[in-house]
Amino acid sequence: MEQPTRVLQVLTIMNLGGAETMIMNYYRNVDKAKVQFDFLLHRPERGFFDDEIENLGGKIYRMPAINPKNYSDYKKKLTNFFKSHPEYKIVHSHLNALSCIILKIAKNNNIPIRVAHSHLAVEPFILKKIFKKNTDIKATVKDSIQSLIRTKVPKVATHYFACGVKAGQWLFGKNNQERVTVINNAINSELFSYDVSRSKEIRKQYKLEDKKIIGHVGRFNEQKNHFFLIKVFNEVLKKDKDCVLMLIGDGNLKSAIEKEAEKLGISESILFLGVKKNIPELLQAFDLFLFPSLYEGLPVTLVEAQASGLNIVTSDTVTPEVNITNQIVFLNLKAPIEKWADMVIEKLNYIRTNTTDQIKKGGYDIYQNAKNLQDFYLKTNSHVRH
Repeated sequence: MEQPTRVLQVLTIMNLGGAETMIMNYYRNVDKAKVQFDFLLHRPERGFFDDEIENLGGKIYRMPAINPKNYSDYKKKLTNFFKSHPEYKIVHSHLNALSCIILKIAKNNNIPIRVAHSHLAVEPFILKKIFKKNTDIKATVKDSIQSLIRTKVPKVATHYFACGVKAGQWLFGKNNQERVTVINNAINSELFSYDVSRSKEIRKQYKLEDKKIIGHVGRFNEQKNHFFLIKVFNEVLKKDKDCVLMLIGDGNLKSAIEKEAEKLGISESILFLGVKKNIPELLQAFDLFLFPSLYEGLPVTLVEAQASGLNIVTSDTVTPEVNITNQIVFLNLKAPIEKWADMVIEKLNYIRTNTTDQIKKGGYDIYQNAKNLQDFYLKTNSHVRH
């Protein structure tokens, strides 16, 4: 019996982030008799999805974190890994600009298919943020390094993937635009489809039956712009006391955001839920999704929110191609907080419907997308073999 094509997926840690959720959506839906995913990760601790990966037949390998101090040691370890695992002809790296390090070593070790996958588009002049109040210095420095080394990626990758046009332009440059394949951040839309009874159930669970729930899903880091989000919500509360804010996620800035909420006197109106497994259910309870990110690629959370039939207010830094259901309003982050608050209140009033068909027609349902990616792996691997 012919063995499946094994693809090495390269990420940092398999926790609940956008890229990680996206690759798991694809992994669950490829035919594992034909294509199997294995994972090369860069943290010693186990992640949110590790058990599921192993249950699906995937192998997990670990490397040390990438940093300038240990580069020569890292290069040696990854070289040894490739030499001891000749079964990998396809390396698919999701580390954005840092993919240049992985794929250069892969190229030196004659790995024929080297995929670089862009999941974000870092805002220009990111370094200026270091001098601003409440900045996550570590994350800002990391993003700055990403911006500086991204030009090296096209030189070592054989295939250019991106979650959207903007993310593709950021990592591979406008000159390489025609070579970029957009891999949609596809989801199982049926899982998220709006159900009134599920919505009531979750609201009852949190004792929020009579409240208007503004929600957000995302890591507490610089990129997601929680300080701005809290300010908008504070302004919303001044206009409508029946609103609550539900924040799902964890991260470096969580405690700072909690302190900011206390300072503004709005802690009692905010639920910090941490990392949650039941995102499809929680989205049922939301009345609106608020997402003022500083920069993004094409966020899978907004695809999920739209599949739940939600109205969304987001920043215009998010690529407009994410607007599948025409239920998204894009606002400039320089616009007054009052304008954001007014838009949130306006968009809280609507009749929520099932948007599953729109997600499918928009090309974001997982089944066909997973088949397309599977066919890519099989076709390229077949060319290598012959």
